[in-house]
Amino acid sequence: MPRIVTLTLNPTVDKSTTAGQIIPDQKLRCTPPKFEPGGGGINVSRALKRLATDSVAVFPVGGPSGLLLRQLLSAEEIEQCPIETEGWTRENFIVVDTSTGQQYRFGMPGAELRPGEQQQVIRVLQELTELPEFLVISGSLPPGVEPDFLVQVARAAKKLGVKVVVDTSGPALLALLAEGVYLAKPNVGELSKMTGVEELDSEAVAGAARQLVENGKCEIVVVSMGPQGACVVAANHADYIPAPSVKKRSTVGAGDSMVAGLVYGLVSGRSLRETARFGVACGTAATMNPGTELFKKADVDKLYQWLLHTMPAQV
Repeated sequence: MPRIVTLTLNPTVDKSTTAGQIIPDQKLRCTPPKFEPGGGGINVSRALKRLATDSVAVFPVGGPSGLLLRQLLSAEEIEQCPIETEGWTRENFIVVDTSTGQQYRFGMPGAELRPGEQQQVIRVLQELTELPEFLVISGSLPPGVEPDFLVQVARAAKKLGVKVVVDTSGPALLALLAEGVYLAKPNVGELSKMTGVEELDSEAVAGAARQLVENGKCEIVVVSMGPQGACVVAANHADYIPAPSVKKRSTVGAGDSMVAGLVYGLVSGRSLRETARFGVACGTAATMNPGTELFKKADVDKLYQWLLHTMPAQV
């Protein structure tokens, strides 16, 4: 059994294409679409695979689009624990206007996850043949799922000694932090709301993140700061990692890639300083590819070495 399990409650099939120019009321000629599996935890599993690290992806799935999702994951050799649902798996649509380079992302709502299906998710997690070291809870909630459901999942995992990593937002993030998790990855806006500070500059981010650690909400906080990089705070650690300057082609999957890099670093026994830089390297490398491609391992290695050897730890 891999040491990492990912949970995606609102998975998707991402369909991406390009058009010469996006003009209202016109029939737009697009390039052949590319289909890829998507959703927070699923993207984390896909990114881990690129790092030669296995994981088990747990997710609800239904309808023809759900069958396609499973086929796409099988093609990437991702181990799966799907939960069959009545509702169809959602599809997202991403199109790039090649005349401007601008990307348009259309996110569709997921189908309702019924109470019985939610309980099946918990049963699947409980019946894993071996306990994982990490459970990554990532992505949005589908209709019908309340934040308390994630709290139940996290609480059960913690009781079994599993480290819970969280990358979600809004009420779901607040509920999980109230329960207490091992690692959380809020962005600056989310951290601002949680700490009651309207605007956080780079210096204030570390102090706000430290509040979460001192209040027992998580052991490690990784604050995603977009083009400015990330801030990592633990009990005896505070570090700011600026993002390398690269030519950005797409931001789809960058946050998920960063989470994968962080979990990979922790599983492989790297220091927190090294882990944080590897996470930023993965997230940045993902922006270098178009559509929903995630990252190339060669780009990650190059960026990681630059961050490790040219950017000393700083707050």
